[in-house]
Amino acid sequence: MCKIKVGYLPLYIKLYDDDDPHYRDPMVAYMEKLVKMLEEQGLEIVMADEVCRLKSEFDAAAKKFNDAGVAAVITQHLAYSPSLESIDALLSLNAPIVVLDTTPDYGLLSMAAERDGIDANHGIHGVQDMCSLLKRHGKPYYLCAGHALHSGVIAETVAMCRAAAVRQAYQNARVGSVGGSFTGMGDFLISDERYRKDVGAEVFYMTPDVAERYLAQVTEADVDAELALDAAQFTVEVNWQEDYRMATKAGLALRKWMEDNRMTACTVNFLTLDECGMPKMPFPECCKILGRGLGYAGEGDVLTAGLVGALSAVYPAATFTEMFCPDWERDVLLLSHMGESSPRLAKWKPIIKDCPFNYNSCGNTVAMYSCFREGKATIVNLAPMNDGFTMVLCPGELLDEGMEDGAYRYATQGWFKPNLPLPAFLKAYSMEGGTHHSALVYDVDVAELEAFGRMMGFDVVTIG
Repeated sequence: MCKIKVGYLPLYIKLYDDDDPHYRDPMVAYMEKLVKMLEEQGLEIVMADEVCRLKSEFDAAAKKFNDAGVAAVITQHLAYSPSLESIDALLSLNAPIVVLDTTPDYGLLSMAAERDGIDANHGIHGVQDMCSLLKRHGKPYYLCAGHALHSGVIAETVAMCRAAAVRQAYQNARVGSVGGSFTGMGDFLISDERYRKDVGAEVFYMTPDVAERYLAQVTEADVDAELALDAAQFTVEVNWQEDYRMATKAGLALRKWMEDNRMTACTVNFLTLDECGMPKMPFPECCKILGRGLGYAGEGDVLTAGLVGALSAVYPAATFTEMFCPDWERDVLLLSHMGESSPRLAKWKPIIKDCPFNYNSCGNTVAMYSCFREGKATIVNLAPMNDGFTMVLCPGELLDEGMEDGAYRYATQGWFKPNLPLPAFLKAYSMEGGTHHSALVYDVDVAELEAFGRMMGFDVVTIG
């Protein structure tokens, strides 16, 4: 995963420079320590060209951050800074604002009567001035407060930047659609215009001429090489060799199309992919898309495909899934789909097997099946409403049971235990309008996912 590029905006007041230009020195030294700590946790810092005090300096910094395309802007008050100097620049930022509210000294009680103690530690009321104006102007911000060495404030700041990076990835999503949307399936369906306007994502469609052009680029040597890679990485139990080769050719054509158009995600409608010229349902390639850290969703669901791609860009342990069946006795849910999941999350080596297929004229194919590994995970669902979107977060756990070797040889599966009893969970989920297609992401703090949703302007609901 690439480092997350963020802007860093130090705020200060010219009055102090006029009185003593060295007054700021210890504050700047502390800032440099914080920047190093943030870089060590995976951030690429784009610094303002100077410690900002005046409107012109803040405006220049904001332009630099916007031009650099940063995912977030971290603010740090080195001391008090009058908010009217910075507010226009802050309102002009394209990226979310993450307020790092911290000071150098951990304990100040014994130093409060000394000027040196107060000098370096009074930035918090500058934070209050700035945040009050941000709130007044309706500009969202995300505040992280605490001492850098005696709290989780640095980790929290990095978490908010990761959330901002997911936002940026979703707003820049480029989603391929093979076969269009599933007729009559309406819960996740939105128009391309709304997707572009309300999220920022762009959709590309595979047409028969496009499929023909890309299929022609795939050679028999390309297919042989891909089958050799499959044999090295997966368990291959295929008898229908010609179907396997044709499914692989279809998958490689899909891969080339995505690469040429810099797509971050794709969706395939298994019912109608033959109408756009694909010879087989490329189930293994759908899994490999997810394994490469890109997005995928079934049945023409561009909304969830783009979401999975955005999450995968920041959190490698992400995939597409559906809640299939309840086990009322054990309070668990079967997560499954026909044959599309990330091989990164497999408990055992995924299996490529013959797949009887009569849903379209392409006929039988092959598919990759696996079982989700155990671990803490969150289902992330995005549901379009008449006005806006609701993002439903469902924290829980994938269990290390019910997945005996062999049980997954006909479909991808895993058993998910939500944090609520199953009847209460399912009731709450559908009362919030959750769709039947979701992302699944492992080992991410729900607060981080909530921040991503709020940064996107979604209504965010956490169940459990």
